[in-house]
Amino acid sequence: MKSWNDYKNFVKNEDSTAKQDIEEMEELAGIVGAIIEKRNSLGLSQRELADICGIPQSSVARIETFKTIPKIDTLLKIMQHLGLKLTVSAV
Repeated sequence: MKSWNDYKNFVKNEDSTAKQDIEEMEELAGIVGAIIEKRNSLGLSQRELADICGIPQSSVARIETFKTIPKIDTLLKIMQHLGLKLTVSAV
């Protein structure tokens, strides 16, 4: 295998549970990546974002470093204050 994507695709084809896990992590990474990108583009620190949202700075840090998966209400609160929307679509 030549790349990470090659390996990832191999695993997805071999193991349906691993495929689901990988796809869930990719989706979460996309959401968290958008939060980090928007926070940085607005020039906000984690502490400033946390203060605006009324949550601890440590929660923002844990979300951004994938040490926790946020509850939907926390995620929506952060996204709302950043001017982001979460869109749900059928697959």
